[in-house]
Amino acid sequence: MLPLRRGRCSSSNLKRRDFLQLALPAAALAMRSPTASAVGLPNIVLLYADDLGYGDISCYGARRVSTPNIDRLARGGVRFTDAHCTAATCTPSRYSLLTGAYAFRNEGAQVLPGDAPALIQPGRETLPSTLRQRGYRTCAVGKWHLGLGDGHLDWNAEIRPGPLEVGFDECFILPATGDRVPCVYVENHRVANLDPRDPLKVDYRGPLDDQPTGRTHPELLRMKPSHGHDMTIVNGISRIGYMSGGKSALWNDETMADTLTGRAVSFIDRNASHPFFLYFATHDIHVPRMPHKRFSDSSVMGPRGNSIAELDWCIGEITGALEKRNLLKNTLIVFSSDNGAVVDDGYQDGAVQKLGSHRPNGPFRGGKYSNFEGGTRIPFVTHWPARVQPGVSDALVSQVDLLRSFAALTGGDVPPGAGPDSENVLPSLLGESSQGRTLLVEQAGSLALRDGNWKYIAPSNGGKYNESTATELGNDREPQLYNLSNDIAETKNVAALEPERVRRMAEVLSKIRGTP
Repeated sequence: MLPLRRGRCSSSNLKRRDFLQLALPAAALAMRSPTASAVGLPNIVLLYADDLGYGDISCYGARRVSTPNIDRLARGGVRFTDAHCTAATCTPSRYSLLTGAYAFRNEGAQVLPGDAPALIQPGRETLPSTLRQRGYRTCAVGKWHLGLGDGHLDWNAEIRPGPLEVGFDECFILPATGDRVPCVYVENHRVANLDPRDPLKVDYRGPLDDQPTGRTHPELLRMKPSHGHDMTIVNGISRIGYMSGGKSALWNDETMADTLTGRAVSFIDRNASHPFFLYFATHDIHVPRMPHKRFSDSSVMGPRGNSIAELDWCIGEITGALEKRNLLKNTLIVFSSDNGAVVDDGYQDGAVQKLGSHRPNGPFRGGKYSNFEGGTRIPFVTHWPARVQPGVSDALVSQVDLLRSFAALTGGDVPPGAGPDSENVLPSLLGESSQGRTLLVEQAGSLALRDGNWKYIAPSNGGKYNESTATELGNDREPQLYNLSNDIAETKNVAALEPERVRRMAEVLSKIRGTP
């Protein structure tokens, strides 16, 4: 069991520490010694869930599914109530997290197909490259979805650039998502377990060979699509995109969580005597939701609820591995999600029918794809027994801040021009300050600006509602302004009552957007 301590996060009962003074000499030692963790540098484990909403876990109010392992982290650490990813979809959020830059600065940072070229170019300062320079060993396990290769990718040869070219020492990843081809793992620079006699082909323009698809052979499916997702069939599930060959390399959906978690635990075991950074990006609870059969009765919400339980099991395995190696006390764990929740995202898995009283995005309006708070306000927990005092924090923080915050923690800053939108909010992350950011940009169909508890959503010609996912998108041709201090669900647009505030916030957002 995780060591638990109780307390509240406030300026009155949390002693401030001068972390830079402590971290700088430790960082100098880190560059010379493989045992830097012994002199103060923590291991860092980033646990990144997929499509997990603010209200999807029990420490944030869920009652129809139980997440005891995540709850233990929250009880022993800081649980944030106003933490955000930068965008309401996965690729942009992951891009921001790793680069410290808002995704709207890169036009290519959209939800990518499975054969997209690398979005983050080699040589760019990133979260893993920053930590590697500080003496950390770095590893990415799980969902990538940031592109691979240079645009002329041969899946049967070396795959580069990829995670290893942007700061990771090793990786074991899904190239894109579980519902997109290719349905294989990539280990470092190669497709894992690929038989060269059965070459892998991937195409997003049209069918390859004479392969059956979900559209042409629905009788072969064990999970039918609700919209889209009707192309190549793998494991009885039709996906987005077309692929053929590579049969020995295909993943098994039901054992995916076991496979990825096993790889993460192996990395921890192999690096127990050296400071390490593990980026563990789970597939759960993204579609297709096919958790292992041992989780079939874990909730009353069917595959979606069972996938949340499987996610929680993964977290328990990771924390258990740290505890077994006596590493938990000096490991900074960050648990979060890449965007808000979506219930029906392409498959008929009963998620809508079995939702009941469960509110995946908690009290917030919208969800994945939405400009409203449900799109980017996500669960966020920090846990580090050696430093972090347990509590609850309402500090405004963003995942884009991890780059500069971790750089400060481990001994310095990032080079000029790197992490342009990242802020050092380390005292907030460690529960030492209730002050986080003042300004924050949220990205969906439009851009929104948080200024304290005020939220401005820029005018947009986009649709107001996504029928397929049953999501309010938050677009409007008129400006929107909400006072979250008394309207957390964004139900009262007060733009007409606050024209001067709208003007000022629009100018600030325009300035941020125009800053290179």
